[in-house]
Amino acid sequence: MICGIDEVGRGCIFGPVLSAAVVFKKKPSFIRELDDSKKLKKEKREYLSPLILENSYYAFAEISNIIIEKINIHNASLLAMQTAYENLKLNCSLVLVDGKFIPKITAKNVKAIIKGDSIIDEIKAASIIAKVKRDKLMDEYDKLYPLYLLKKNKGYPTKEHKNAIKKYGVLSLHRKNFKLI
Repeated sequence: MICGIDEVGRGCIFGPVLSAAVVFKKKPSFIRELDDSKKLKKEKREYLSPLILENSYYAFAEISNIIIEKINIHNASLLAMQTAYENLKLNCSLVLVDGKFIPKITAKNVKAIIKGDSIIDEIKAASIIAKVKRDKLMDEYDKLYPLYLLKKNKGYPTKEHKNAIKKYGVLSLHRKNFKLI
């Protein structure tokens, strides 16, 4: 079994970093449609996400902005990947993570793949379901904090988001040690 892991929200100034781990039950028919979530339009990601969920074993992990502030975004991203794999509760023969750093995963064979979210199908799938899940979370936060335009910026440091912080202040879910805040 091959497991692919990716994280989303690393460059955000609001909310958690979120990771997904994916193991396909069998090679899916839509495999050629997969790509790095950043390269796909929202509609395509939302089309593929339920297909991925239906055809795979998967798990998620979120690391809060409070933990990010304590251990830094790099370590929080690695912890999110490690936790997503642990939540999967499978023993995989190979675990492939996006990036150049390997989280503390207990599998026998773990490899970091630079640009893995553009190369490895399982990582592409993890990228997509993580992005869709985090975007939906930001849409929910937008209902609570509409002045920050989270539905639009998804927690990233856009000009409008930074202006909202200047005008309305920092929220409890903002990453306060981020250079822009």
